Amino acid sequence: MNIESKLPNVGTTIFTVMSQLATEHNAVNLGQGFPDFNPDERLINLTTEAMKNGYNQYPPMAGIAPLRQAISKKIFDLYQHRYSTDTEITVTAGATEALMISIQALVKPGDEVIVIEPMYDLYVPAIELAGGRPVLVQMTVPKTPEESYRIDWNKVENALTEKTRLLILNTPHNPTGMTLNANDLNALENLLERYPFYVLSDEVYEHIVFENKPHLGMSSRPNLANRSVVVSSFGKTYHITGWKIGYCVAPLDLMKEIRKVHQFTVFTVTSPMQVALAKYADDKATFNGLASFYQEKRDYLEKGLASTKFVPYKSHSTFFLLANYKNLSSEPESTFAKKLTVENGVTVIPLSAFYMNPESKAANNHLVRFCFAKQRQTLDNALARLAVL
Repeated sequence: MNIESKLPNVGTTIFTVMSQLATEHNAVNLGQGFPDFNPDERLINLTTEAMKNGYNQYPPMAGIAPLRQAISKKIFDLYQHRYSTDTEITVTAGATEALMISIQALVKPGDEVIVIEPMYDLYVPAIELAGGRPVLVQMTVPKTPEESYRIDWNKVENALTEKTRLLILNTPHNPTGMTLNANDLNALENLLERYPFYVLSDEVYEHIVFENKPHLGMSSRPNLANRSVVVSSFGKTYHITGWKIGYCVAPLDLMKEIRKVHQFTVFTVTSPMQVALAKYADDKATFNGLASFYQEKRDYLEKGLASTKFVPYKSHSTFFLLANYKNLSSEPESTFAKKLTVENGVTVIPLSAFYMNPESKAANNHLVRFCFAKQRQTLDNALARLAVL
């Protein structure tokens, strides 16, 4: 008996493919977005302490109260918006679960969901599992390395229909390093005043915005917060991607539906890590220095790439930067990235992988994504291999 796939167009993710290639060819992996260094020893000790103190059984479905309180306090301190710890904050099994359950809760069969390209690869499969239809709107590609990818809000408005249920945003943006500015928020507020859709805002890199600029997310404006689900990640903030702990915040009417899906997806999230994070995250110093920490690594990799045949593009946020390889090859991005791994021992991610149709001309602009959440020695090893190209 044949099984009819619910996701017939989904294969192995590009991150898995490239990381496997990196392992097979002993390449320096600057592809998949995870740090190659340990988190703060204090956080590890707090987790061990929680285990020894008996926090090893099921915590509350929405997350332990002290952690939800720490999240609420942080958001208010940063963005002056207060979310109820009892009804508007849910701790999730990573940002991945937060995104998935939000889409499953809010999107019904036949609904349309606007997705901005390039995009994180979870969005479209999650929409399709919910029975929705993704509507893709491409960002404007920068003409020079100093420019940034930008959202064309006229294109967004043109994509809106009476079936539009949700707009998915990602800011700070993976893979481009783009951040929304005040004009972007103005344009979004204007659309929300005139059209009845919700926003799902993926803000997992909220604490990694460079040049001392503030993160402008949905919680920073009441009119946006009242129509949005905001997702964030302890993994990205505290160098613990393997712990898979994140959270989402939303108005009561939205969170009520999201929690219904959450309780039958994972029910709840690992207990000792929540206890540790509640104590650790209550100290704002644990996230306030993150941007400068990563900006130093960005600058180091950018300078190093500038001395090769790659042309680095300015990254305004996240722990990724793009680089153009036109001086090295005219091949499609996926072909170039795989050859770079196999023949030169450095793994990157083709930007085309973040498009619905990665083989299309629009998706191929001779750009690849480097991850700089690495130790200095790792970056040096990669740059040494790229310098001889």
